[in-house]
Amino acid sequence: MDIKAYMHTLGKQARAAGRQLVGADTATKNAALLAIAEAMAESEAYLCEENQKDLAAGKANGLDAAMLDRLAITPAGVAGMIEGLRQVAALPDPCGEISDMCYRPSGIQLGKMRVPLGVIGIIYESRPNVTVDAASLCLKSGNATILRGGSEAFHSNQAIATCIAKGLEKAGLPASCVQVIETADRAAVGELITLSEFVDVIVPRGGKGLIERISRDATVPVLKHLDGICHVYIDDRADLDMAFNIALNAKTHRYGVCNAMETLLVAEGVAFEILPRLAEAYTAKGVELRGCEKTRAVIDAKVATEEDWGTEYLAPVLSIRVVEGMDQAMEHIEQYTSRHTEVIVTEDYSRAHKFLRQVDSSSVMVNASSRFADGFEYGLGAEIGISTDKLHARGPVGLEGLTSQKWIVFGTGQIRD
Repeated sequence: MDIKAYMHTLGKQARAAGRQLVGADTATKNAALLAIAEAMAESEAYLCEENQKDLAAGKANGLDAAMLDRLAITPAGVAGMIEGLRQVAALPDPCGEISDMCYRPSGIQLGKMRVPLGVIGIIYESRPNVTVDAASLCLKSGNATILRGGSEAFHSNQAIATCIAKGLEKAGLPASCVQVIETADRAAVGELITLSEFVDVIVPRGGKGLIERISRDATVPVLKHLDGICHVYIDDRADLDMAFNIALNAKTHRYGVCNAMETLLVAEGVAFEILPRLAEAYTAKGVELRGCEKTRAVIDAKVATEEDWGTEYLAPVLSIRVVEGMDQAMEHIEQYTSRHTEVIVTEDYSRAHKFLRQVDSSSVMVNASSRFADGFEYGLGAEIGISTDKLHARGPVGLEGLTSQKWIVFGTGQIRD
């Protein structure tokens, strides 16, 4: 296969499909989503059979149990993907929404209209359900999309692509609204991220290595986050029972997720009161603790190195630092944050608002677990990913984040003097 020519064709088809999709009304897009769900329900056995090919290859190639679990498609998994399609169909359509209308002194009426970004390229690893999630969100937001899943899920993704094409055609939309790349050749990724003639945004979903490579090599704008080095700061004016529950949940609810706490900061005024209690709970759950000198004077912990403060563990490991107070906590966060999610636990209203104003991350929380930094929890219905960039979209990116705004003007014959 001539990869360059193939990807150019996909891009050209996506651009043409995007022009048709931008004119589709909400009812048509919803009909397509529900038709895809119907096609998946009818193809449950086929989806599971194709997935078995990927699982067999994965076992032969030595994939670990966790990776195989993410790769697997079961009847329950198919049902979950179908439910996800139905939920997206039920979400409000952001496209065409007009806001901020006002009259200018010239007599023109000015406002903004929400519109699709155009063509979105999405690159992801392992989990085939991402194919459905990404396709549904892009479709509902009026964007054509080119999807490149991990090679380990190749057969599963192609089977899902067949169902998507059936649903689109049934709704009267071109199948090229959603295109799943039909080769596992890695050169396709390099072509996709430089296909600036046809692709408007790239969204990478996967490990740090993948996202670093995409960010470095892409000539198309990238919507991404690299790390989830999330902090929880327990203030000396915190409700300590609340602080205990938040700090425990933020770390141990799930380990391998980007919104899990990786560093706990504790004001020295409450360190002797809260740290032993937390250490006992963490140890009971098998969490390895690494602490600064002040931390190790209070609890049993390994020495935290400079590298620890900048590490996203995605594992039952936690770094802990005792700080003088909120200002030093914010200094630590500014130095080591990945701009994902930061939390303060405090009963002091003015400190809470200072933290909200001055901490520069995509989500900043007061008295809540960092695990809430999630599109579903934020009421977005679903998310395409999380952005720690500052332009366009920031934080969990749902339907609205996959759109932009353009100025619109209504006149009655005005001309510029």
